Amino acid sequence: MGVLAAIAYDPLVRIEIGPLSISPHGIGIALGFLIGARLMLPAAKEKGIDEDEVYPLLTLAAIGAIVGARLAYVLNHIGEYDSPLDVFKVWQGGISLLGGFLGAIFLAGLGMKKRGISFWKLMDASAPGMALGVVVGRVGDIIVGDHLGKPTDLFFGYRCPGLDVDTASPCDPGVVVHQTALYDLLLTAILLAVLLWLRRKPRYDGFLILTFATIYGAQRIFEDFLRDDVRRLGLTGSQITAIVLVLVCGGWLLFKKRTPGWGQWDGSDQFTPPGGAPPYGPPGAQGVPQAGRQVPTPTMARPYQPRRE
Repeated sequence: MGVLAAIAYDPLVRIEIGPLSISPHGIGIALGFLIGARLMLPAAKEKGIDEDEVYPLLTLAAIGAIVGARLAYVLNHIGEYDSPLDVFKVWQGGISLLGGFLGAIFLAGLGMKKRGISFWKLMDASAPGMALGVVVGRVGDIIVGDHLGKPTDLFFGYRCPGLDVDTASPCDPGVVVHQTALYDLLLTAILLAVLLWLRRKPRYDGFLILTFATIYGAQRIFEDFLRDDVRRLGLTGSQITAIVLVLVCGGWLLFKKRTPGWGQWDGSDQFTPPGGAPPYGPPGAQGVPQAGRQVPTPTMARPYQPRRE
C-alpha cells in the first residue's frame, strides 16, 4: 500500500564554515543542556540552593553526560568497533540519551554529596529542564535526519531522500519510515507541560524527578519498538534501561509515596507530605513528632501565678 503523503526534506548533516565542520546534532545537544539548565536555576533557588552552588554541579553533569552517553552506546554496539581506539571517536557519532542522563546524574550526585546539597531537591528542580533539553536536542536530530525507524504507511512518516543526500541514519531512497526523533520531541513537550503543572503545588522531594523518569521511560519503551537498532531478547539497550526506570521509579511513586531516605545530604531527613511541610516546626524541635520516635506524654505543670509585690 502506497503512502499518499509524507514528510519530506533534505537533512543537513554538516555545516561547513571554512575548515570547520559543525553538526546541527551537536549544536542541538549543547543548546538543550544550556536552556534546560537555565530553566532549572530559578527552581533550585526556590528550594534554597544558590546558583553559585549549582554551576560547579552543571560542569560535572556536562562531563558525566558525555562519558555516560558514549559508554552506554559503545556497550550496546560493542561488536561494531574494529579497534579499541574507535571507542574514543565521539565526533563520528554514537551516543545514548539515557546513558547521558545517567552519567550526568551520577557525577553531579557525587558533587551534591560533597557539598551537602539534597539530591532530591535539586533533581526535582532539574526535571522540567531535562525535559526541555530533550525537546531542544531532538530538533537537532530532525535536522540531520537521525533516529529514522522502521517503514510505515502513516502520512506523517518521513520519506527518505535520494542517494545524493546524506542522512545521519541509514535510509533507503523513497521509503517512508518512522521519524522517532519527532515522536520523542512531541511526547516530551507534553511531559514538560505536565511537569510544569505538577510543580505548581508542594510535593515531597523526589516526586518530579521520579515522575519524569517514569513517564519518559515509558515513552522510550514504546518509541524504540519503531526504531531500527541493535536488539537483545527483542529489546534495545534503551528499552532495557527504561524498563528498569519505570519499575523502580513508578513503583516508588505508587507504593512508597515519600522522599527516599538516601540522598538527603542537606540534613532534611523528615518526610514532607504532598500538602507541604508539617505544621509542627523543624525536625528536632521540642515536642515535634518524628518518624520512629515515640512522642512523650506531656506532664502537668504548675499554673502560672503573677508575682505579688
